[in-house]
Amino acid sequence: MIRSSRYGIALAAFGTLVLTPDALFMRLSGMDGWQMLGWRGLCVGAVFWTAWALTTRAPGALRHIASPAGLLLILAQYANATLFPLGIAAAPVAVVLLGVATMPVWAALLSRVLLGEPTTRVTWAAIAAVLAGIALAVSGKGDLAVNRAALTGALCGLGVALSLATSFVTLRRAPELPLLPALGSGALLSGLTGALLTGPAMMFDGTLPAILVTGLLILPISFFALSSASRHTQAANVSLMMLLETVLGPFWVWLVLDEAPTARMLAGGGIVLVSLLLYILAPRGPEAARA
Repeated sequence: MIRSSRYGIALAAFGTLVLTPDALFMRLSGMDGWQMLGWRGLCVGAVFWTAWALTTRAPGALRHIASPAGLLLILAQYANATLFPLGIAAAPVAVVLLGVATMPVWAALLSRVLLGEPTTRVTWAAIAAVLAGIALAVSGKGDLAVNRAALTGALCGLGVALSLATSFVTLRRAPELPLLPALGSGALLSGLTGALLTGPAMMFDGTLPAILVTGLLILPISFFALSSASRHTQAANVSLMMLLETVLGPFWVWLVLDEAPTARMLAGGGIVLVSLLLYILAPRGPEAARA
């Protein structure tokens, strides 16, 4: 339905806006990738499971977590949470972001194959414009050389894109899945992995309040909104809105840490923002009613 689709797009945009300061607080924490993974995963898992325990009226819904769709969702959440810090630690951020930026394409393809949902021409045009904007934004950094580190970062970025697209499509395909415990389980597993590889002695190194802001507030609110949005609009739309974080995230870093963006970053970011704004405001006729 048109109203439902617009609601889903608005919810995805809200979730992404909440997510945009995430990179800033990661930087402010001064922690390494595995350490951040540990705190973020454990915090998000604890918040989601606690929220579910306090609000649920149907504990029997937990049986759906053991279904193939539930296990796939948990695995996708685990992969997403794990691959992103690994990619950032191994390669330049620009390379990883280029991989992550393919998320709407994966979502559109998976929706077509698994749900039979066609992606409209308007959506494909928005995807192309956003990818062009992101490519322009990262092209001026001089760190896109092809080498082993770049390949690792690109593969991690692609893995993040594919796992997030899988999560959104799975939630749309299986509305009976309990959202909070499913997402919380994947987060807890990733957090335990990070904590075990970091070791208790090093978990408290760095600025703990900064990483707690991401784990207790930013990530739970944003990913709950984004995941809920996938039940109201196509996964490609949710993935497209998430790319706002790619251009707005560096803005917060610039504002607080005085890391000025380049002219290409500003131009590319402008293309992304204008493209997404036009897509959100575009009229949706019968062809796009389900989009």
